[in-house]
Amino acid sequence: MQIPHDAVLLRIFIGESDRWEHRPLHEAIVLKARELHLAGATVLRGPLGYGKSSRLHTAKILRLSMDLPIIIEIVDSEEKINAFLPVLDPMMGGGLVTLERVKCLEYRGKSRPE
Repeated sequence: MQIPHDAVLLRIFIGESDRWEHRPLHEAIVLKARELHLAGATVLRGPLGYGKSSRLHTAKILRLSMDLPIIIEIVDSEEKINAFLPVLDPMMGGGLVTLERVKCLEYRGKSRPE
């Protein structure tokens, strides 16, 4: 384990049906983050949620939504996240973006014998 270091967690809340340049928005955001060499990104798909409109989006069979909640989490230094925000802004037609300070711990596994 290394000594914890300061970082920023960028969390982006969007809908599954959101798009950017003919591709899913969550995919476009992750690919852009990778292109700009941000440390890491993860996309989470939620089974239930609502936003500003208070309309429920659910994965239940009787109320199957085609627009389930998506959360994208990106972690990197404050400088790199701040540099990414102007790139992200034109991609976002709606949704919620949050930032929070985090302490990163990097755990590394032992080398595997060949």
